[in-house]
Amino acid sequence: MTQLVSDRPQVHPHRGGVRALWAGNPGAVVQRGLIAARSSSWVVILSGFFEPVFYLASMGLGLGTFIGTVQVPGGGSVSYAAYIAPALLAVSAMNGAIYDSTWNVFFKLNYGKLYEGMLATSLGPLDVAFGEILYALLRGLLYACGFMIIMQAFGLNLAPTAILAIPGALLVAFGFASLGMAVTSYMKTFQHMDWINLVLLPMFLFSATLYPISIYPQWIQGVVMAFPLWHGVELIRALTTGAFSGAMLWHIVYYVVMIVVGLVFTTKRLRALFLD
Repeated sequence: MTQLVSDRPQVHPHRGGVRALWAGNPGAVVQRGLIAARSSSWVVILSGFFEPVFYLASMGLGLGTFIGTVQVPGGGSVSYAAYIAPALLAVSAMNGAIYDSTWNVFFKLNYGKLYEGMLATSLGPLDVAFGEILYALLRGLLYACGFMIIMQAFGLNLAPTAILAIPGALLVAFGFASLGMAVTSYMKTFQHMDWINLVLLPMFLFSATLYPISIYPQWIQGVVMAFPLWHGVELIRALTTGAFSGAMLWHIVYYVVMIVVGLVFTTKRLRALFLD
């Protein structure tokens, strides 16, 4: 009898090896997002940019006239507006990245059912995760650049290193986009998504954005220093005020670890949901 079935094992295109995770084409996911964005309301997109601008106008330029100067690392002092502006820049980058990596991903994952279609092609889970995160970075970069222009117009960039605040803000956006997508992959209902705002609001208020961390008791300072936003605020503030030093590098390391953890968890989660 002729042997009709080959002895070779049948290999699923998404199982085993690096190719099971990565096809090297996250740009396809970004391109799909940009095409879909054409039909989006740009008023909604820009609304996330104006929130920190309003804080700067009311707190920095308004309340700041009564506060005077604030001490920064390195022994110098700056105006209150120059103190909170870099913090709000970090918040702006965070807001842009978080929106796309949480709410947009939530709809695509649970209602649009887009990832099943993507993973049915040659794309791997890492392509999808990295592509969605890169797309979220675009909004974070848009917000950061716009806010930097406003800071420059009001003379709040006090050092030549302020230009590095743009890649610093991009690093902040990358970290929050990676972790945001990882967390969102576990969300099943709209009520679960409310937890994100429950975390973001206190993190914004207590991450030394509006006043120095030194006003807290020592044990609370330790809690605040565990917040990812605090690391972004300290990094960007050091760049815009000229107080950058080697000690700031640990903030960069924090975000690099945050990015890697987010990518790993998101990739594993997408594979578990749609491939295994």
